[in-house]
Amino acid sequence: MNEKYIDEFIDYLRYEKKYSENTIASYNRDLKKANAFFKKDFTKLTKKDIQNYIQNLSKEENSSSVSRNISTLKSFYKFLELSKYTSSNPLTTISSPKTVKKLPKVLSEEEVNTLLDIDLNNDFDYRNKAMLELMYSSGLRVSELINLTVNDIDLNNASVRIFGKGSKERIVPLDDYAIEALNNYILNHRKCLFKHGENNYLFLNNHGNKMTRQGFFKILQKIAQEKNIKSELSPHTLRHSFATHLLKHGADLRSIQELLGHSDISTTQIYTHITSQKLQKNYKEFHPHGK
Repeated sequence: MNEKYIDEFIDYLRYEKKYSENTIASYNRDLKKANAFFKKDFTKLTKKDIQNYIQNLSKEENSSSVSRNISTLKSFYKFLELSKYTSSNPLTTISSPKTVKKLPKVLSEEEVNTLLDIDLNNDFDYRNKAMLELMYSSGLRVSELINLTVNDIDLNNASVRIFGKGSKERIVPLDDYAIEALNNYILNHRKCLFKHGENNYLFLNNHGNKMTRQGFFKILQKIAQEKNIKSELSPHTLRHSFATHLLKHGADLRSIQELLGHSDISTTQIYTHITSQKLQKNYKEFHPHGK
């Protein structure tokens, strides 16, 4: 029965909640892990069973991962109750372990400029330039970037249409650098990347297919290495840098929330902590009595 419960829950997340495939995959992994541990009907589990599972998880994973697994189970049991499969929820009084929320890593403006200063020698260079300029200009998630189609870019109105988490649509403006890079790539170089016929995805890999998350990460790491950028770097770093630099130059939190596609402004507020840390560092470094 457990497989049936999980399958129905996944369908619920996909078709009713409209969660992204990456989020759904995470829920699915967590539940299959729990199913392998318990080896008994989910509707028969007790609070003691859950506590034993959490204790086992804590030996193998960090507190953030344990919290995520607990959150998954809580959502799952709410679904089981909603579907009338059970009237008993063993997680009612279970709390997640306290986690230390790490501030996201960001690049300095100088590092971003260095990263984006790409030598344009071939079609792939023009593609990479367009991808990175777009990422920094709009604060896209990498999953949003790789799923863009040509029709999502409006060069005339300098904007990009994005379908984010939960398939929520937002329109984000683009700066002149991104528009120039995208215009050049789309008109002169994208068609040269087709291998097995055309498709509508904006960014293509060397096989002529849709760019993948792993592919983009490798490209980003390679460029950073070539540019001798030592800062910790991931696709999300550009998104964090986009938000932090906007805040630094006077943008308000509500605007940044809209641009990033955050449903809750508390998620956006983490960037105020980053800028506060920077202010404190500058104060200590440059104020006569700061040292």
